Amino acid sequence: FGRTRREGRKGSGFVVVIQMQASGDMPRMPGLQAGVDSFDISPAPSSPQASAGGVVREEKVRDLGAVGMDVDEHIAQLFRCEIIPESGVRAICDKAREILIDEPNVVTVRAPVTVCGDIHGQFNDMIELFQIGGVVPDTNYLFLGDYVDRGHHSVEVVTLLLALKIKHPQRITLLRGNHESRQITQVYGFYDEVLKKYGNVNVWKIFTDIFDYLPLAALIEETHFCLHGGLSPSLDTIDHIHEIERVHEVPMMGPMCDLLWSDPDDWAEGWTRSQRGTGFAWGSDISKQFRQQNGLDMIVRAHQMVMNGYEVAHEEQVVTVFSAPNYCYRCGNKACLMEVNECMERTYLQFDRASTAARQSGDVDDSLAG
Repeated sequence: FGRTRREGRKGSGFVVVIQMQASGDMPRMPGLQAGVDSFDISPAPSSPQASAGGVVREEKVRDLGAVGMDVDEHIAQLFRCEIIPESGVRAICDKAREILIDEPNVVTVRAPVTVCGDIHGQFNDMIELFQIGGVVPDTNYLFLGDYVDRGHHSVEVVTLLLALKIKHPQRITLLRGNHESRQITQVYGFYDEVLKKYGNVNVWKIFTDIFDYLPLAALIEETHFCLHGGLSPSLDTIDHIHEIERVHEVPMMGPMCDLLWSDPDDWAEGWTRSQRGTGFAWGSDISKQFRQQNGLDMIVRAHQMVMNGYEVAHEEQVVTVFSAPNYCYRCGNKACLMEVNECMERTYLQFDRASTAARQSGDVDDSLAG
Protein backbone atom coordinates (compact mmCIF):
# COMPACT_ATOMS: atom_id res chain seq x y z
CA PHE A 1 0.00 0.00 0.00
CA GLY A 2 0.97 3.62 -0.42
CA ARG A 3 0.01 6.38 1.95
CA THR A 4 -3.32 6.31 3.77
CA ARG A 5 -5.31 9.25 5.07
CA ARG A 6 -8.67 9.68 6.75
CA GLU A 7 -11.12 12.30 5.61
CA GLY A 8 -13.94 13.54 7.78
CA ARG A 9 -17.53 13.07 6.63
CA LYS A 10 -20.88 14.28 7.82
CA GLY A 11 -22.64 11.93 10.17
CA SER A 12 -21.11 8.91 11.83
CA GLY A 13 -18.00 7.13 10.65
CA PHE A 14 -15.21 8.35 8.43
CA VAL A 15 -13.78 8.01 4.97
CA VAL A 16 -10.48 6.27 4.32
CA VAL A 17 -8.45 6.81 1.18
CA ILE A 18 -5.94 4.10 0.34
CA GLN A 19 -3.54 4.60 -2.51
CA MET A 20 -2.35 1.30 -3.92
CA GLN A 21 1.29 0.82 -4.92
CA ALA A 22 1.84 2.07 -8.46
CA SER A 23 2.62 -0.78 -10.84
CA GLY A 24 4.25 1.15 -13.64
CA ASP A 25 5.28 4.57 -14.92
CA MET A 26 2.26 6.72 -15.70
CA PRO A 27 2.82 9.59 -18.13
CA ARG A 28 0.59 12.55 -17.33
CA MET A 29 -1.53 14.30 -19.92
CA PRO A 30 -0.87 18.03 -19.54
CA GLY A 31 -3.93 20.23 -19.35
CA LEU A 32 -6.43 17.44 -18.81
CA GLN A 33 -9.03 18.63 -16.34
CA ALA A 34 -10.50 16.35 -13.71
CA GLY A 35 -14.17 15.75 -14.12
CA VAL A 36 -14.26 16.11 -17.91
CA ASP A 37 -15.19 13.14 -20.07
CA SER A 38 -16.59 15.07 -23.01
CA PHE A 39 -13.38 15.55 -24.98
CA ASP A 40 -14.44 12.69 -27.28
CA ILE A 41 -10.94 11.22 -27.03
CA SER A 42 -10.73 8.81 -29.92
CA PRO A 43 -9.74 5.21 -29.14
CA ALA A 44 -6.01 4.76 -28.84
CA PRO A 45 -4.31 2.94 -31.74
CA SER A 46 -4.40 -0.82 -31.36
CA SER A 47 -1.47 -2.31 -29.51
CA PRO A 48 -0.69 -5.83 -28.32
CA GLN A 49 -1.35 -6.19 -25.40
CA ALA A 50 -16.87 -9.14 1.09
CA SER A 51 -16.88 -9.82 2.77
CA ALA A 52 -20.07 -11.37 1.49
CA GLY A 53 -22.27 -10.11 4.33
CA GLY A 54 -25.89 -9.39 3.66
CA VAL A 55 -26.38 -12.51 1.54
CA VAL A 56 -26.68 -15.77 3.43
CA ARG A 57 -28.06 -18.25 0.96
CA GLU A 58 -25.94 -20.39 -1.32
CA GLU A 59 -26.50 -19.39 -4.93
CA LYS A 60 -27.41 -21.77 -7.70
CA VAL A 61 -26.86 -21.18 -11.39
CA ARG A 62 -30.14 -21.37 -13.27
CA ASP A 63 -30.23 -24.58 -15.28
CA LEU A 64 -27.09 -23.85 -17.30
CA GLY A 65 -26.87 -27.46 -18.36
CA ALA A 66 -30.07 -27.04 -20.33
CA VAL A 67 -28.21 -24.96 -22.88
CA GLY A 68 -25.07 -27.09 -22.82
CA MET A 69 -23.00 -24.34 -21.21
CA ASP A 70 -20.15 -24.87 -18.79
CA VAL A 71 -20.08 -21.45 -17.17
CA ASP A 72 -17.01 -22.30 -15.06
CA GLU A 73 -15.06 -23.23 -18.17
CA HIS A 74 -16.12 -20.00 -19.87
CA ILE A 75 -15.17 -17.92 -16.83
CA ALA A 76 -11.72 -19.56 -16.67
CA GLN A 77 -11.22 -18.89 -20.38
CA LEU A 78 -12.36 -15.29 -20.08
CA PHE A 79 -10.04 -14.66 -17.14
CA ARG A 80 -7.25 -15.59 -19.55
CA CYS A 81 -8.54 -12.83 -21.84
CA GLU A 82 -9.68 -15.34 -24.46
CA ILE A 83 -12.89 -14.80 -26.38
CA ILE A 84 -15.46 -17.57 -26.35
CA PRO A 85 -17.49 -18.81 -29.36
CA GLU A 86 -20.59 -16.97 -30.48
CA SER A 87 -22.71 -19.86 -29.20
CA GLY A 88 -21.22 -19.38 -25.72
CA VAL A 89 -21.89 -15.64 -25.80
CA ARG A 90 -25.49 -16.28 -26.81
CA ALA A 91 -25.97 -18.83 -24.01
CA ILE A 92 -24.52 -16.47 -21.40
CA CYS A 93 -26.70 -13.58 -22.56
CA ASP A 94 -29.81 -15.75 -22.66
CA LYS A 95 -29.30 -16.78 -19.03
CA ALA A 96 -28.36 -13.25 -18.01
CA ARG A 97 -31.61 -11.99 -19.51
CA GLU A 98 -33.59 -14.38 -17.29
CA ILE A 99 -31.92 -12.82 -14.25
CA LEU A 100 -31.95 -9.17 -15.34
CA ILE A 101 -35.59 -9.16 -16.41
CA ASP A 102 -36.53 -9.89 -12.79
CA GLU A 103 -34.45 -7.00 -11.42
CA PRO A 104 -36.22 -3.66 -10.90
CA ASN A 105 -35.07 -0.35 -12.39
CA VAL A 106 -33.52 0.47 -8.99
CA VAL A 107 -31.86 -2.56 -7.42
CA THR A 108 -31.59 -2.88 -3.63
CA VAL A 109 -28.00 -3.68 -2.62
CA ARG A 110 -26.84 -4.71 0.83
CA ALA A 111 -23.60 -3.60 2.46
CA PRO A 112 -20.78 -4.45 2.50
CA VAL A 113 -20.27 -3.82 -1.20
CA THR A 114 -17.51 -2.56 -3.48
CA VAL A 115 -18.58 0.05 -6.04
CA CYS A 116 -16.80 0.26 -9.41
CA GLY A 117 -16.97 2.98 -12.05
CA ASP A 118 -16.25 2.90 -15.77
CA ILE A 119 -14.17 -0.01 -17.14
CA HIS A 120 -14.23 0.78 -20.89
CA GLY A 121 -12.76 -2.42 -22.23
CA GLN A 122 -9.53 -2.20 -20.22
CA PHE A 123 -9.39 -5.90 -19.36
CA ASN A 124 -6.03 -6.07 -17.59
CA ASP A 125 -6.99 -3.15 -15.41
CA MET A 126 -10.25 -4.89 -14.52
CA ILE A 127 -8.22 -7.92 -13.42
CA GLU A 128 -6.14 -5.56 -11.28
CA LEU A 129 -9.44 -4.31 -9.85
CA PHE A 130 -10.45 -7.84 -8.81
CA GLN A 131 -7.03 -8.48 -7.30
CA ILE A 132 -7.38 -5.35 -5.17
CA GLY A 133 -11.08 -5.59 -4.34
CA GLY A 134 -11.30 -9.35 -3.90
CA VAL A 135 -12.78 -12.24 -5.82
CA VAL A 136 -16.43 -12.91 -6.59
CA PRO A 137 -18.26 -14.28 -4.58
CA ASP A 138 -16.13 -13.34 -1.57
CA THR A 139 -16.68 -9.66 -2.36
CA ASN A 140 -20.00 -8.14 -3.36
CA TYR A 141 -19.67 -5.80 -6.36
CA LEU A 142 -21.76 -3.01 -7.81
CA PHE A 143 -20.65 -1.87 -11.28
CA LEU A 144 -21.98 1.49 -12.48
CA GLY A 145 -21.83 0.85 -16.24
CA ASP A 146 -19.65 1.68 -19.27
CA TYR A 147 -18.08 -1.75 -19.69
CA VAL A 148 -17.38 -1.30 -23.40
CA ASP A 149 -15.79 1.10 -25.92
CA ARG A 150 -12.46 2.93 -25.92
CA GLY A 151 -10.36 -0.02 -24.70
CA HIS A 152 -9.06 -3.01 -26.68
CA HIS A 153 -10.93 -5.79 -24.82
CA SER A 154 -14.56 -4.74 -24.47
CA VAL A 155 -15.72 -8.19 -25.62
CA GLU A 156 -13.78 -10.00 -22.91
CA VAL A 157 -14.76 -7.47 -20.21
CA VAL A 158 -18.51 -7.58 -20.78
CA THR A 159 -18.64 -11.34 -21.40
CA LEU A 160 -16.78 -12.05 -18.16
CA LEU A 161 -18.97 -9.72 -16.10
CA LEU A 162 -22.16 -11.30 -17.47
CA ALA A 163 -20.77 -14.81 -16.84
CA LEU A 164 -20.02 -13.84 -13.23
CA LYS A 165 -23.53 -12.41 -12.98
CA ILE A 166 -25.20 -15.67 -13.96
CA LYS A 167 -22.97 -17.71 -11.65
CA HIS A 168 -23.30 -15.34 -8.67
CA PRO A 169 -26.43 -13.27 -9.31
CA GLN A 170 -26.66 -11.96 -5.73
CA ARG A 171 -22.98 -11.04 -5.49
CA ILE A 172 -22.63 -8.77 -8.51
CA THR A 173 -24.92 -5.99 -9.71
CA LEU A 174 -24.47 -4.55 -13.21
CA LEU A 175 -26.02 -1.19 -14.07
CA ARG A 176 -26.37 0.37 -17.51
CA GLY A 177 -24.05 3.13 -18.67
CA ASN A 178 -24.47 5.51 -21.57
CA HIS A 179 -22.05 3.35 -23.62
CA GLU A 180 -24.30 0.31 -23.29
CA SER A 181 -26.09 1.57 -26.37
CA ARG A 182 -26.39 0.66 -30.05
CA GLN A 183 -25.69 4.20 -31.19
CA ILE A 184 -22.67 4.90 -29.00
CA THR A 185 -20.96 1.53 -29.52
CA GLN A 186 -20.97 2.06 -33.28
CA VAL A 187 -18.86 5.20 -32.78
CA TYR A 188 -16.46 4.41 -29.95
CA GLY A 189 -15.08 0.99 -30.77
CA PHE A 190 -17.18 -1.92 -29.52
CA TYR A 191 -18.91 -2.54 -32.86
CA ASP A 192 -15.57 -2.59 -34.72
CA GLU A 193 -13.96 -4.80 -32.08
CA VAL A 194 -16.70 -7.42 -32.40
CA LEU A 195 -16.45 -7.33 -36.20
CA LYS A 196 -12.69 -7.83 -36.00
CA LYS A 197 -12.80 -10.66 -33.45
CA TYR A 198 -15.83 -12.58 -34.77
CA GLY A 199 -15.95 -11.65 -38.45
CA ASN A 200 -19.59 -10.55 -38.21
CA VAL A 201 -21.83 -8.35 -36.05
CA ASN A 202 -23.95 -11.11 -34.51
CA VAL A 203 -22.24 -10.88 -31.12
CA TRP A 204 -22.65 -7.10 -31.13
CA LYS A 205 -26.39 -7.56 -31.67
CA ILE A 206 -26.55 -10.13 -28.87
CA PHE A 207 -24.80 -7.81 -26.43
CA THR A 208 -26.71 -4.66 -27.35
CA ASP A 209 -29.95 -6.60 -26.89
CA ILE A 210 -28.93 -7.66 -23.37
CA PHE A 211 -27.87 -4.09 -22.54
CA ASP A 212 -31.55 -3.11 -22.75
CA TYR A 213 -32.27 -5.25 -19.67
CA LEU A 214 -29.62 -3.74 -17.37
CA PRO A 215 -31.05 -1.84 -14.37
CA LEU A 216 -30.74 1.95 -14.27
CA ALA A 217 -29.73 2.51 -10.64
CA ALA A 218 -29.09 0.90 -7.26
CA LEU A 219 -29.72 1.83 -3.64
CA ILE A 220 -27.25 0.69 -1.00
CA GLU A 221 -29.02 0.22 2.35
CA GLU A 222 -31.55 2.95 1.44
CA THR A 223 -28.91 5.67 1.93
CA HIS A 224 -26.50 5.63 -1.05
CA PHE A 225 -28.14 6.21 -4.44
CA CYS A 226 -25.93 4.81 -7.22
CA LEU A 227 -26.17 5.23 -10.98
CA HIS A 228 -24.03 5.86 -14.01
CA GLY A 229 -24.65 9.49 -14.90
CA GLY A 230 -26.81 11.68 -12.73
CA LEU A 231 -30.08 13.27 -11.79
CA SER A 232 -32.94 14.40 -14.01
CA PRO A 233 -35.30 17.38 -13.80
CA SER A 234 -38.07 14.91 -14.66
CA LEU A 235 -37.46 12.72 -11.61
CA ASP A 236 -38.08 14.07 -8.11
CA THR A 237 -38.06 10.75 -6.30
CA ILE A 238 -36.51 7.32 -6.64
CA ASP A 239 -40.02 5.89 -6.92
CA HIS A 240 -40.43 7.77 -10.20
CA ILE A 241 -37.46 5.83 -11.63
CA HIS A 242 -39.36 2.59 -11.12
CA GLU A 243 -42.01 3.87 -13.53
CA ILE A 244 -39.59 4.11 -16.48
CA GLU A 245 -39.87 1.49 -19.24
CA ARG A 246 -36.19 0.62 -19.56
CA VAL A 247 -36.08 -2.28 -22.04
CA HIS A 248 -35.16 -0.37 -25.17
CA GLU A 249 -32.34 1.65 -26.70
CA VAL A 250 -31.11 4.60 -24.66
CA PRO A 251 -33.07 7.65 -25.86
CA MET A 252 -31.27 10.92 -26.52
CA MET A 253 -33.58 12.88 -24.22
CA GLY A 254 -35.90 12.29 -21.30
CA PRO A 255 -35.44 10.86 -17.78
CA MET A 256 -33.77 7.59 -18.80
CA CYS A 257 -31.26 9.52 -20.89
CA ASP A 258 -30.56 11.91 -18.01
CA LEU A 259 -29.81 9.08 -15.56
CA LEU A 260 -27.08 7.83 -17.90
CA TRP A 261 -25.72 11.14 -19.23
CA SER A 262 -26.02 13.97 -16.67
CA ASP A 263 -23.17 15.44 -14.61
CA PRO A 264 -22.84 17.43 -11.36
CA ASP A 265 -21.50 20.98 -11.67
CA ASP A 266 -19.93 22.69 -8.65
CA TRP A 267 -20.36 26.09 -10.27
CA ALA A 268 -23.99 25.78 -11.33
CA GLU A 269 -27.28 26.39 -9.58
CA GLY A 270 -30.37 24.50 -10.60
CA TRP A 271 -30.40 22.83 -14.00
CA THR A 272 -28.40 23.72 -17.10
CA ARG A 273 -28.03 21.94 -20.41
CA SER A 274 -25.00 19.64 -20.54
CA GLN A 275 -22.05 20.52 -22.73
CA ARG A 276 -22.16 16.91 -23.88
CA GLY A 277 -25.17 17.76 -26.01
CA THR A 278 -27.52 15.49 -24.09
CA GLY A 279 -28.51 15.23 -20.46
CA PHE A 280 -28.13 18.02 -17.89
CA ALA A 281 -25.66 19.54 -15.47
CA TRP A 282 -27.05 20.13 -11.99
CA GLY A 283 -25.96 22.23 -9.05
CA SER A 284 -25.45 21.45 -5.37
CA ASP A 285 -28.89 22.85 -4.56
CA ILE A 286 -30.45 20.09 -6.68
CA SER A 287 -28.33 17.45 -4.95
CA LYS A 288 -29.47 18.72 -1.56
CA GLN A 289 -33.11 18.76 -2.60
CA PHE A 290 -33.01 15.24 -4.10
CA ARG A 291 -31.04 13.84 -1.19
CA GLN A 292 -33.38 15.27 1.45
CA GLN A 293 -36.53 14.31 -0.43
CA ASN A 294 -35.37 10.70 -0.73
CA GLY A 295 -33.66 10.30 2.67
CA LEU A 296 -30.19 9.81 1.19
CA ASP A 297 -26.67 10.30 2.54
CA MET A 298 -24.82 10.23 -0.77
CA ILE A 299 -25.25 10.17 -4.54
CA VAL A 300 -22.67 7.84 -6.11
CA ARG A 301 -22.01 7.95 -9.86
CA ALA A 302 -19.38 7.31 -12.54
CA HIS A 303 -19.37 8.66 -16.12
CA GLN A 304 -16.54 11.20 -15.83
CA MET A 305 -12.81 10.60 -15.87
CA VAL A 306 -11.31 12.16 -12.76
CA MET A 307 -7.56 12.25 -12.28
CA ASN A 308 -7.52 10.80 -8.75
CA GLY A 309 -10.00 8.02 -9.56
CA TYR A 310 -12.67 9.59 -7.38
CA GLU A 311 -13.91 13.10 -6.75
CA VAL A 312 -16.27 14.39 -4.07
CA ALA A 313 -18.52 17.29 -5.09
CA HIS A 314 -21.48 19.36 -3.94
CA GLU A 315 -20.30 19.68 -0.34
CA GLU A 316 -19.80 15.92 0.03
CA GLN A 317 -23.22 15.07 -1.33
CA VAL A 318 -21.97 13.51 -4.60
CA VAL A 319 -19.00 11.30 -5.39
CA THR A 320 -17.73 10.27 -8.82
CA VAL A 321 -15.95 6.90 -9.02
CA PHE A 322 -13.89 6.04 -12.12
CA SER A 323 -12.24 2.61 -12.43
CA ALA A 324 -10.31 2.77 -15.73
CA PRO A 325 -6.73 3.82 -14.91
CA ASN A 326 -4.72 5.59 -17.61
CA TYR A 327 -7.98 6.00 -19.52
CA CYS A 328 -7.67 5.33 -23.25
CA TYR A 329 -4.09 4.18 -22.46
CA ARG A 330 -2.94 7.79 -22.42
CA CYS A 331 -4.67 10.00 -19.82
CA GLY A 332 -2.43 9.16 -16.84
CA ASN A 333 -5.29 9.10 -14.32
CA LYS A 334 -5.60 6.86 -11.32
CA ALA A 335 -8.56 4.52 -10.88
CA CYS A 336 -10.60 3.88 -7.75
CA LEU A 337 -12.92 1.44 -6.02
CA MET A 338 -15.26 2.58 -3.28
CA GLU A 339 -15.82 0.09 -0.47
CA VAL A 340 -18.89 0.56 1.73
CA ASN A 341 -18.85 -1.46 4.93
CA GLU A 342 -21.69 -2.59 7.21
CA CYS A 343 -21.50 0.71 9.10
CA MET A 344 -21.79 2.62 5.81
CA GLU A 345 -18.23 3.92 6.12
CA ARG A 346 -16.64 4.56 2.75
CA THR A 347 -13.09 3.56 1.80
CA TYR A 348 -11.59 4.71 -1.50
CA LEU A 349 -8.99 2.33 -2.93
CA GLN A 350 -6.94 4.11 -5.56
CA PHE A 351 -4.86 2.12 -8.02
CA ASP A 352 -2.75 2.59 -11.13
CA ARG A 353 -2.85 0.76 -14.43
CA ALA A 354 -1.82 -2.89 -14.48
CA SER A 355 1.90 -3.44 -14.79
CA THR A 356 3.48 -3.78 -18.21
CA ALA A 357 4.58 -7.31 -17.29
CA ALA A 358 1.01 -8.33 -16.50
CA ARG A 359 -0.24 -6.88 -19.78
CA GLN A 360 2.36 -8.70 -21.83
CA SER A 361 2.04 -12.06 -20.08
CA GLY A 362 -1.70 -12.08 -19.54
CA ASP A 363 -1.02 -13.91 -16.25
CA VAL A 364 -3.98 -14.02 -13.90
CA ASP A 365 -4.14 -15.26 -10.34
CA ASP A 366 -5.89 -18.66 -10.60
CA SER A 367 -7.96 -17.87 -7.51
CA LEU A 368 -9.81 -15.14 -9.42
CA ALA A 369 -11.39 -17.69 -11.72
CA GLY A 370 -12.92 -19.50 -8.77
